[in-house]
Amino acid sequence: MERVVRSNIKTTMRILCFAALAVGVGLMFLLNLGVGSARIDLSEIARILFSPSSEGDKNFLIIQKIRLPRALASLAGGASLATSGLLLQTYFANPIIEPYILGITSGSTLFVGLVMLGGLTFGVPRVTPLFLFGGAFLGAMLVMAIILFAAGRVKSMVTLLIIGLMAGYVCSAATSILSVYAEKQRLTNFVMWNMGSFSGFTWAQIRLMYGVTVPMLGVSYLLAKPLNLLSLGDPYAHSMGINVKATRYGIILISSILVAATTAFTGPVSFIGLAAPHICRILFQTSNNRLLIPASVLGGGLLSGFCDFVARNIVSPMELPLGAVTALIGAPLVVFLLMRKDKL
Repeated sequence: MERVVRSNIKTTMRILCFAALAVGVGLMFLLNLGVGSARIDLSEIARILFSPSSEGDKNFLIIQKIRLPRALASLAGGASLATSGLLLQTYFANPIIEPYILGITSGSTLFVGLVMLGGLTFGVPRVTPLFLFGGAFLGAMLVMAIILFAAGRVKSMVTLLIIGLMAGYVCSAATSILSVYAEKQRLTNFVMWNMGSFSGFTWAQIRLMYGVTVPMLGVSYLLAKPLNLLSLGDPYAHSMGINVKATRYGIILISSILVAATTAFTGPVSFIGLAAPHICRILFQTSNNRLLIPASVLGGGLLSGFCDFVARNIVSPMELPLGAVTALIGAPLVVFLLMRKDKL
């Protein structure tokens, strides 16, 4: 009887956590639409979003051209990075893994640099969102291939982490060398992109970003059961009918696509892929990926939206680099939750 009561309490708490995350995401979305150099109240936001007759207004332009794409990008970007981090943490059975630490983000940065600085567009006169995404995806896959090659030859997880860090350093060094030979205007654009930001999103980029990330997030959830079995060991997963090799390749592919879809347009953003899954594990007190994947989607979107809100408004009209804000907010939050967990 006592066990049933505890189970019911735990289930109720998890439902409340999901509800709190969903409400938090909604509130943060509205804050990012309404708060900025120009304050727009909720009734005005509703009128702009649902009334086509408001198209000539100044507030309409602010919402539709600037804030709405940015708010949507922060949600999708945070959800993608958090889910990618969770998948990689499960793959390597290590809670401190994330795309930035493994050098995957640096690989994406290098190949986006080849597109933006080197003009690698295969004769196309301008850099399109598709080329940016393609470059980021190739860079992410290259670093993942290096890490997987090393994983088959070393047993120590610490060694594998160091190899990932070294791959990231090599990519960063190559990007710096590429910057020396770039044209001034291209270099300026790349430096601004490299600071990390959800600003300047166009609707074409939003369509591509959501067209890529939403299906990948759905596939990630379908992998929840195989991920749970893999966490118990490859032999056990194989005995339960899981194609271990195909599942692992699927994790790599999905993680790389999610990282690429975000990095291509926002620049390198650290810590969300580490912080959001870790926070969700602590809040939900579980390692069940059927809960952690949707929780990470909501938690990543909320954390990313909050960091973007701070980056936009704390020193307005100037804007802070998003990567710096995510680290400054995410790191203390994880430490606080870990310390609180140890006291309980």
